[in-house]
Amino acid sequence: MTVGMSSPRPAHTTTVRAAGGDPATGGTGLDDLGIDPDDLPDGLVVADETGHVICFNAAAARITDTPREAALGRPLDAALPLEDLKGKRWWPLTDPYGGLAIRTGQPERNLLLPGGREILVSARYVRRTPAGPVRRVVVSLRGTEARRRTERSHAELIATVAHELRSPLTSVKGFTATLLAKWERFTDDQKRLMLETVDADAGRVTRLIAELLDISRIDSGRLELRRQPVDIPAAVARHIQGLITGGQPPDRFRVRAKGPLPGLWADPDKVDQVLGNLLENAVRHGEGTVTIEIAPAPAPGADDETGTAVTVSDEGPGIPEESMSRVFTRFWRGSKRGGTGLGLYIVKGIVEAHSGTITVDRGPGGGAEFRFVLPVSLPAHMK
Repeated sequence: MTVGMSSPRPAHTTTVRAAGGDPATGGTGLDDLGIDPDDLPDGLVVADETGHVICFNAAAARITDTPREAALGRPLDAALPLEDLKGKRWWPLTDPYGGLAIRTGQPERNLLLPGGREILVSARYVRRTPAGPVRRVVVSLRGTEARRRTERSHAELIATVAHELRSPLTSVKGFTATLLAKWERFTDDQKRLMLETVDADAGRVTRLIAELLDISRIDSGRLELRRQPVDIPAAVARHIQGLITGGQPPDRFRVRAKGPLPGLWADPDKVDQVLGNLLENAVRHGEGTVTIEIAPAPAPGADDETGTAVTVSDEGPGIPEESMSRVFTRFWRGSKRGGTGLGLYIVKGIVEAHSGTITVDRGPGGGAEFRFVLPVSLPAHMK
Protein backbone atom coordinates (compact mmCIF):
# COMPACT_ATOMS: atom_id res chain seq x y z
CA MET A 1 0.00 0.00 0.00
CA THR A 2 1.25 3.46 -0.85
CA VAL A 3 0.71 6.21 1.66
CA GLY A 4 -1.89 8.67 0.48
CA MET A 5 -3.76 6.14 -1.62
CA SER A 6 -6.02 5.02 1.26
CA SER A 7 -9.34 6.73 1.70
CA PRO A 8 -9.40 9.04 4.74
CA ARG A 9 -11.23 7.85 7.78
CA PRO A 10 -12.77 9.96 10.52
CA ALA A 11 -10.27 11.59 12.83
CA HIS A 12 -10.04 10.20 16.31
CA THR A 13 -8.19 11.27 19.40
CA THR A 14 -6.44 8.05 20.27
CA THR A 15 -2.74 8.78 20.73
CA VAL A 16 -0.21 6.02 20.88
CA ARG A 17 2.24 6.49 23.72
CA ALA A 18 5.13 5.27 21.62
CA ALA A 19 5.90 3.26 18.58
CA GLY A 20 8.18 0.64 20.04
CA GLY A 21 5.54 -1.76 21.39
CA ASP A 22 4.30 -5.05 20.05
CA PRO A 23 2.56 -4.35 16.73
CA ALA A 24 0.58 -7.56 17.02
CA THR A 25 -1.14 -6.53 20.22
CA GLY A 26 -1.17 -2.82 19.74
CA GLY A 27 1.19 -2.47 22.71
CA THR A 28 2.91 0.85 23.06
CA GLY A 29 6.34 0.49 24.66
CA LEU A 30 6.35 3.83 26.49
CA ASP A 31 2.95 3.15 28.07
CA ASP A 32 4.57 0.71 30.46
CA LEU A 33 7.12 3.36 31.43
CA GLY A 34 4.49 6.02 32.01
CA ILE A 35 6.03 8.36 29.41
CA ASP A 36 3.80 10.64 27.39
CA PRO A 37 4.79 11.41 23.77
CA ASP A 38 4.46 15.09 24.61
CA ASP A 39 7.39 14.67 27.01
CA LEU A 40 9.70 13.80 24.12
CA PRO A 41 12.01 16.60 22.94
CA ASP A 42 11.67 15.64 19.25
CA GLY A 43 8.60 15.45 17.07
CA LEU A 44 6.94 12.00 17.01
CA VAL A 45 4.46 10.95 14.34
CA VAL A 46 3.10 7.39 14.20
CA ALA A 47 0.95 5.92 11.43
CA ASP A 48 -0.85 2.58 11.73
CA GLU A 49 -1.00 -0.32 9.26
CA THR A 50 -3.47 1.56 7.04
CA GLY A 51 -1.20 4.62 6.77
CA HIS A 52 -3.29 6.89 9.02
CA VAL A 53 -1.80 9.01 11.79
CA ILE A 54 -2.52 7.72 15.30
CA CYS A 55 0.08 9.79 17.20
CA PHE A 56 1.13 13.39 16.68
CA ASN A 57 2.89 14.78 19.71
CA ALA A 58 3.27 18.38 20.84
CA ALA A 59 6.79 18.75 19.41
CA ALA A 60 5.56 17.55 16.00
CA ALA A 61 2.74 20.09 16.12
CA ARG A 62 5.23 22.85 16.98
CA ILE A 63 7.81 21.88 14.36
CA THR A 64 5.29 21.48 11.52
CA ASP A 65 2.97 24.28 12.69
CA THR A 66 0.08 21.82 12.34
CA PRO A 67 -2.50 21.38 15.14
CA ARG A 68 -2.67 17.88 16.54
CA GLU A 69 -6.39 17.66 15.80
CA ALA A 70 -5.75 18.43 12.13
CA ALA A 71 -3.27 15.55 11.83
CA LEU A 72 -4.83 12.67 13.78
CA GLY A 73 -6.73 10.21 11.61
CA ARG A 74 -5.46 11.64 8.32
CA PRO A 75 -3.27 9.77 5.82
CA LEU A 76 0.39 10.20 6.65
CA ASP A 77 1.24 12.04 3.45
CA ALA A 78 -1.62 14.50 4.03
CA ALA A 79 -0.85 15.11 7.71
CA LEU A 80 2.86 15.40 7.03
CA PRO A 81 3.34 16.60 3.43
CA LEU A 82 7.06 16.44 2.81
CA GLU A 83 9.24 17.09 -0.23
CA ASP A 84 12.89 16.40 -0.81
CA LEU A 85 15.30 19.19 -1.71
CA LYS A 86 14.55 18.61 -5.41
CA GLY A 87 10.82 19.23 -4.91
CA LYS A 88 9.71 15.59 -5.19
CA ARG A 89 6.95 14.36 -2.86
CA TRP A 90 8.63 12.26 -0.20
CA TRP A 91 6.07 9.61 0.77
CA PRO A 92 5.25 8.35 -2.75
CA LEU A 93 9.00 8.33 -3.40
CA THR A 94 9.85 6.17 -0.36
CA ASP A 95 6.61 4.12 -0.28
CA PRO A 96 7.01 2.83 3.31
CA TYR A 97 4.15 0.29 3.07
CA GLY A 98 5.30 -1.18 -0.23
CA GLY A 99 8.61 -1.97 -1.86
CA LEU A 100 11.20 -4.30 -0.43
CA ALA A 101 10.13 -6.13 2.73
CA ILE A 102 13.66 -6.00 4.13
CA ARG A 103 13.57 -2.22 4.58
CA THR A 104 13.64 -1.05 8.20
CA GLY A 105 13.27 2.69 7.72
CA GLN A 106 14.84 5.87 6.38
CA PRO A 107 17.97 7.56 7.77
CA GLU A 108 17.79 11.16 8.90
CA ARG A 109 17.81 13.69 6.11
CA ASN A 110 16.78 17.24 5.30
CA LEU A 111 13.25 17.55 3.93
CA LEU A 112 10.93 20.46 3.24
CA LEU A 113 7.54 21.33 4.67
CA PRO A 114 5.00 23.36 2.67
CA GLY A 115 6.40 26.86 2.35
CA GLY A 116 9.97 25.58 2.04
CA ARG A 117 10.78 25.28 5.75
CA GLU A 118 13.54 22.72 6.27
CA ILE A 119 13.39 20.00 8.96
CA LEU A 120 15.27 16.81 9.78
CA VAL A 121 13.25 13.61 9.28
CA SER A 122 13.98 9.96 10.00
CA ALA A 123 11.59 7.00 9.88
CA ARG A 124 11.35 3.47 11.25
CA TYR A 125 9.19 0.73 9.76
CA VAL A 126 7.85 -1.61 12.45
CA ARG A 127 6.88 -5.13 11.32
CA ARG A 128 5.42 -8.09 13.18
CA THR A 129 7.95 -10.38 11.51
CA PRO A 130 11.20 -9.42 9.75
CA ALA A 131 9.72 -9.67 6.25
CA GLY A 132 6.08 -9.12 7.17
CA PRO A 133 3.85 -6.15 6.36
CA VAL A 134 4.49 -2.78 7.95
CA ARG A 135 2.32 -2.34 11.05
CA ARG A 136 3.62 1.05 12.15
CA VAL A 137 5.56 3.86 10.54
CA VAL A 138 7.34 5.86 13.24
CA VAL A 139 8.61 9.27 12.14
CA SER A 140 10.99 11.48 14.12
CA LEU A 141 11.12 15.22 13.39
CA ARG A 142 13.75 17.72 14.47
CA GLY A 143 14.38 21.35 13.69
CA THR A 144 17.55 22.24 11.83
CA GLU A 145 18.71 24.95 14.23
CA ALA A 146 21.12 22.69 16.18
CA ARG A 147 22.62 21.28 12.99
CA ARG A 148 22.99 24.76 11.52
CA ARG A 149 24.79 25.90 14.67
CA THR A 150 27.13 22.92 14.36
CA GLU A 151 27.72 23.64 10.68
CA ARG A 152 28.43 27.31 11.44
CA SER A 153 30.84 26.24 14.18
CA HIS A 154 32.63 23.88 11.79
CA ALA A 155 32.78 26.58 9.11
CA GLU A 156 34.18 29.05 11.61
CA LEU A 157 36.75 26.51 12.75
CA ILE A 158 37.85 25.87 9.17
CA ALA A 159 38.09 29.62 8.46
CA THR A 160 40.10 30.19 11.64
CA VAL A 161 42.47 27.33 10.89
CA ALA A 162 42.97 28.47 7.31
CA HIS A 163 43.73 32.01 8.51
CA GLU A 164 46.12 30.84 11.22
CA LEU A 165 47.94 28.45 8.88
CA ARG A 166 48.32 30.89 6.00
CA SER A 167 50.75 33.27 7.72
CA PRO A 168 53.33 30.79 9.07
CA LEU A 169 53.20 28.60 5.96
CA THR A 170 53.72 31.65 3.74
CA SER A 171 56.73 32.57 5.86
CA VAL A 172 58.15 29.04 5.75
CA LYS A 173 57.66 28.81 2.00
CA GLY A 174 59.15 32.25 1.38
CA PHE A 175 62.28 31.79 3.47
CA THR A 176 63.01 28.26 2.26
CA ALA A 177 62.56 29.28 -1.38
CA THR A 178 64.84 32.26 -0.86
CA LEU A 179 67.52 30.18 0.83
CA LEU A 180 67.41 27.51 -1.86
CA ALA A 181 67.65 30.05 -4.65
CA LYS A 182 70.28 32.37 -3.14
CA TRP A 183 72.09 30.36 -0.49
CA GLU A 184 75.57 31.64 -1.41
CA ARG A 185 74.56 35.31 -1.21
CA PHE A 186 73.68 35.27 2.50
CA THR A 187 75.99 35.43 5.47
CA ASP A 188 75.85 32.78 8.18
CA ASP A 189 74.04 35.19 10.51
CA GLN A 190 71.38 35.91 7.86
CA LYS A 191 70.92 32.21 7.21
CA ARG A 192 70.58 31.54 10.93
CA LEU A 193 67.96 34.30 11.31
CA MET A 194 65.86 32.95 8.45
CA LEU A 195 66.11 29.35 9.68
CA GLU A 196 65.14 30.42 13.20
CA THR A 197 62.08 32.14 11.73
CA VAL A 198 61.20 29.01 9.77
CA ASP A 199 61.59 26.91 12.92
CA ALA A 200 59.36 29.25 14.95
CA ASP A 201 56.65 29.26 12.29
CA ALA A 202 56.81 25.47 11.94
CA GLY A 203 56.34 25.24 15.71
CA ARG A 204 53.30 27.50 15.42
CA VAL A 205 51.76 25.18 12.82
CA THR A 206 52.53 22.15 15.00
CA ARG A 207 50.81 23.76 17.99
CA LEU A 208 47.73 24.58 15.94
CA ILE A 209 47.46 21.01 14.67
CA ALA A 210 47.82 19.74 18.25
CA GLU A 211 44.97 22.07 19.31
CA LEU A 212 42.75 20.75 16.54
CA LEU A 213 43.46 17.16 17.58
CA ASP A 214 42.65 18.03 21.18
CA ILE A 215 39.35 19.61 20.15
CA SER A 216 38.46 16.54 18.10
CA ARG A 217 39.16 14.24 21.06
CA ILE A 218 37.29 16.46 23.52
CA ASP A 219 34.22 16.78 21.30
CA SER A 220 34.10 13.03 20.66
CA GLY A 221 34.80 12.06 24.28
CA ARG A 222 38.04 10.30 23.27
CA LEU A 223 40.52 12.42 25.24
CA GLU A 224 42.81 9.83 26.83
CA LEU A 225 44.37 10.45 30.24
CA ARG A 226 47.54 8.70 31.37
CA ARG A 227 47.35 9.23 35.11
CA GLN A 228 50.40 9.28 37.33
CA PRO A 229 51.49 11.27 40.37
CA VAL A 230 51.73 14.99 39.56
CA ASP A 231 53.64 17.59 41.59
CA ILE A 232 51.64 20.76 40.93
CA PRO A 233 54.05 23.21 42.68
CA ALA A 234 56.97 21.81 40.67
CA ALA A 235 54.98 22.11 37.44
CA VAL A 236 54.08 25.73 38.23
CA ALA A 237 57.73 26.55 39.02
CA ARG A 238 58.81 24.98 35.73
CA HIS A 239 56.39 27.11 33.70
CA ILE A 240 57.36 30.30 35.53
CA GLN A 241 61.04 29.60 34.86
CA GLY A 242 60.23 29.16 31.18
CA LEU A 243 58.47 32.52 31.06
CA ILE A 244 61.37 34.21 32.85
CA THR A 245 63.81 32.66 30.38
CA GLY A 246 61.60 34.07 27.62
CA GLY A 247 62.08 37.61 28.92
CA GLN A 248 59.54 38.12 31.72
CA PRO A 249 60.91 39.78 34.89
CA PRO A 250 61.16 37.35 37.83
CA ASP A 251 59.33 39.73 40.18
CA ARG A 252 56.23 39.60 38.00
CA PHE A 253 55.29 36.21 39.46
CA ARG A 254 54.17 35.42 42.99
CA VAL A 255 53.45 31.87 44.12
CA ARG A 256 51.49 31.01 47.24
CA ALA A 257 51.38 27.35 48.20
CA LYS A 258 49.18 26.27 51.09
CA GLY A 259 49.81 22.76 52.27
CA PRO A 260 50.04 20.02 52.80
CA LEU A 261 48.62 19.18 49.39
CA PRO A 262 46.93 15.83 48.77
CA GLY A 263 48.56 13.43 46.33
CA LEU A 264 47.29 14.09 42.82
CA TRP A 265 46.96 11.44 40.11
CA ALA A 266 46.51 13.11 36.73
CA ASP A 267 47.94 13.28 33.23
CA PRO A 268 51.11 15.40 33.69
CA ASP A 269 51.22 16.50 30.05
CA LYS A 270 47.59 17.64 30.14
CA VAL A 271 48.10 19.45 33.47
CA ASP A 272 51.14 21.18 31.93
CA GLN A 273 48.93 22.23 29.02
CA VAL A 274 46.37 23.77 31.39
CA LEU A 275 49.00 25.59 33.47
CA GLY A 276 50.88 26.82 30.41
CA ASN A 277 47.74 28.22 28.80
CA LEU A 278 46.53 30.02 31.95
CA LEU A 279 49.94 31.51 32.73
CA GLU A 280 50.56 32.63 29.16
CA ASN A 281 47.11 34.24 29.06
CA ALA A 282 47.83 36.10 32.30
CA VAL A 283 51.16 37.36 30.94
CA ARG A 284 49.88 38.24 27.48
CA HIS A 285 46.50 39.76 28.33
CA GLY A 286 46.97 40.80 31.95
CA GLU A 287 49.12 43.39 33.66
CA GLY A 288 51.05 43.75 36.89
CA THR A 289 51.83 40.81 39.14
CA VAL A 290 50.64 37.34 38.20
CA THR A 291 49.68 35.44 41.35
CA ILE A 292 49.49 31.65 41.43
CA GLU A 293 47.88 30.12 44.48
CA ILE A 294 47.96 26.35 45.13
CA ALA A 295 45.86 24.90 47.92
CA PRO A 296 43.91 21.82 48.95
CA ALA A 297 40.19 21.97 48.20
CA PRO A 298 37.12 19.72 48.31
CA ALA A 299 36.98 17.54 45.23
CA PRO A 300 34.15 18.45 42.82
CA GLY A 301 31.02 16.46 43.59
CA ALA A 302 32.63 14.35 46.34
CA ASP A 303 32.12 15.05 50.04
CA ASP A 304 34.74 12.56 51.20
CA GLU A 305 37.60 13.35 48.81
CA THR A 306 40.02 16.22 48.64
CA GLY A 307 41.53 17.81 45.58
CA THR A 308 44.01 20.47 44.53
CA ALA A 309 42.93 23.97 43.56
CA VAL A 310 45.10 26.25 41.42
CA THR A 311 44.21 29.94 41.03
CA VAL A 312 45.90 32.19 38.48
CA SER A 313 45.13 35.91 38.69
CA ASP A 314 46.58 39.14 37.31
CA GLU A 315 46.13 42.87 37.83
CA GLY A 316 45.05 43.84 34.33
CA PRO A 317 41.71 45.21 33.12
CA GLY A 318 40.05 41.83 33.59
CA ILE A 319 37.26 40.29 31.57
CA PRO A 320 34.04 42.28 30.97
CA GLU A 321 31.08 40.94 32.91
CA GLU A 322 29.11 40.29 29.73
CA SER A 323 31.93 38.10 28.38
CA MET A 324 32.34 35.87 31.44
CA SER A 325 29.92 33.25 30.13
CA ARG A 326 31.77 32.99 26.79
CA VAL A 327 35.35 32.68 28.03
CA PHE A 328 35.48 28.88 27.66
CA THR A 329 33.74 28.74 24.28
CA ARG A 330 35.52 28.22 20.98
CA PHE A 331 37.17 31.23 19.35
CA TRP A 332 36.73 33.53 22.33
CA ARG A 333 39.47 36.11 22.50
CA GLY A 334 40.14 38.87 24.98
CA SER A 335 40.49 42.53 24.15
CA LYS A 336 43.88 41.94 22.52
CA ARG A 337 44.17 39.96 19.33
CA GLY A 338 46.39 36.93 19.12
CA GLY A 339 46.03 33.19 19.22
CA THR A 340 43.26 31.02 17.83
CA GLY A 341 40.79 31.49 20.66
CA LEU A 342 40.81 27.72 21.22
CA GLY A 343 43.09 27.51 24.24
CA LEU A 344 40.57 28.05 27.04
CA TYR A 345 38.07 25.73 25.34
CA ILE A 346 40.73 23.01 25.42
CA VAL A 347 41.65 23.87 29.04
CA LYS A 348 38.04 23.39 30.11
CA GLY A 349 37.84 20.09 28.23
CA ILE A 350 41.02 18.79 29.88
CA VAL A 351 39.93 19.81 33.39
CA GLU A 352 36.49 18.24 32.94
CA ALA A 353 38.06 15.06 31.54
CA HIS A 354 39.81 14.82 34.93
CA SER A 355 36.38 15.20 36.61
CA GLY A 356 37.46 18.65 37.75
CA THR A 357 35.95 22.12 37.49
CA ILE A 358 37.21 25.45 36.21
CA THR A 359 35.78 28.94 36.74
CA VAL A 360 36.63 32.52 35.85
CA ASP A 361 35.99 35.61 37.94
CA ARG A 362 37.42 39.01 38.74
CA GLY A 363 40.57 38.81 40.83
CA PRO A 364 41.44 40.80 43.96
CA GLY A 365 43.69 43.06 41.87
CA GLY A 366 40.96 43.77 39.36
CA GLY A 367 42.21 41.43 36.64
CA ALA A 368 41.02 38.01 35.53
CA GLU A 369 41.10 35.11 37.97
CA PHE A 370 40.99 31.52 36.73
CA ARG A 371 40.57 28.72 39.27
CA PHE A 372 40.54 25.01 38.55
CA VAL A 373 40.14 22.11 40.96
CA LEU A 374 41.31 18.57 40.23
CA PRO A 375 40.29 15.59 42.40
CA VAL A 376 42.96 13.29 43.80
CA SER A 377 41.72 10.45 41.55
CA LEU A 378 43.74 7.81 43.34
CA PRO A 379 43.70 4.48 41.44
CA ALA A 380 41.17 2.02 42.86
CA HIS A 381 43.83 -0.57 43.77
CA MET A 382 45.64 2.00 45.98
CA LYS A 383 42.61 3.14 48.00
